[in-house]
Amino acid sequence: MGKKAAVAGLAAAGAGVALTGAAAMTFAATRYRTRSSALHGQVVLVTGSSRGLGLAMAEEFGKRGARLVLAARDAEELERARWLLLRRRAAIRAEDILVVPGDLREQDQAEQLVQQATSQFGAVDMLVNNAGIITVGPVENQTAQDFRDVMEANFFSGLYCTLAVLPQMLARGRGSIVNITSIGGKIPVPHMLPYTASKYAAVGFSEGLNAELRSKGIKVTTVCPGLMRTGSHLNAVFTGDAEREYRWFSFSAGLPGVSTSAGAAARKIVRAAIAGKREIAITPQAIIATRLAGLCPATTMRMMQLMTRALPDPVSGPTGNYRGAEVRSREVKPAMFLANAAARQYNQKG
Repeated sequence: MGKKAAVAGLAAAGAGVALTGAAAMTFAATRYRTRSSALHGQVVLVTGSSRGLGLAMAEEFGKRGARLVLAARDAEELERARWLLLRRRAAIRAEDILVVPGDLREQDQAEQLVQQATSQFGAVDMLVNNAGIITVGPVENQTAQDFRDVMEANFFSGLYCTLAVLPQMLARGRGSIVNITSIGGKIPVPHMLPYTASKYAAVGFSEGLNAELRSKGIKVTTVCPGLMRTGSHLNAVFTGDAEREYRWFSFSAGLPGVSTSAGAAARKIVRAAIAGKREIAITPQAIIATRLAGLCPATTMRMMQLMTRALPDPVSGPTGNYRGAEVRSREVKPAMFLANAAARQYNQKG
């Protein structure tokens, strides 16, 4: 009887393990299906989605079941992004990804984008305003044209797309608008004044939209990321002592513990968009900086002044503007491993 009892006990234990394993697998599968179908059939339009954070967000939206509209200026980059998303199984069918090349700094092209997306899929359920450029350099070496260029790319592109999609969302009484702004829209980042000015405008616009539209069924989410490893250092625009400006910017953007991965940022943004959150910051540094700026503005300003002293001096005379990929000679290569890996992963041209 003792042996029989032991065998029976082992059998029961084995059955328990099997049941537990089966339950765990069922839970995991259910959780995966829930994650995969969270946006099933919904149409998400992501601007600036041929590379970087835009591409990372498109991948995350696609894996949650959304049909995707990708928009950017470079048609070749967009097709490559589409191929990458299909290879990474961010969409089951090729026809669930629409690519629309265009310059969203032009209002008529933003309107055409929304019209083409609506014609293809029937509606735009969520608009993600992500398109933009980054400029780096001291204010002495920035021109009025630099400010205009950045405002058009970072603010007016989002404004035009929002105005184009708003009538259909208001008619339905539902929709989502996600505005990718920056910690630079909360605190003044030295040597990034055109970018900072454009992001302050984007934050104000996004918060104002939320105040006006939330009661009408349209959710507006303001996203204020800090430093992210998206590979953007290669396509940012540098002026003044361009090589030294690139050196500090790329080093900061690629440093683990200071920057976060594009994939992690995209997951947080997509979860916030699905939940309809009003505002999120991505990194701990961004959260702390935002709160510090609100509670201790004088202290924040002194910290920014100290940071300015550590940055390159302006140069005299015309300096020109250069993409990061053109001024990489002084890159801190050992510290750039993760940042350059992100550039390859997210379709950034080196």
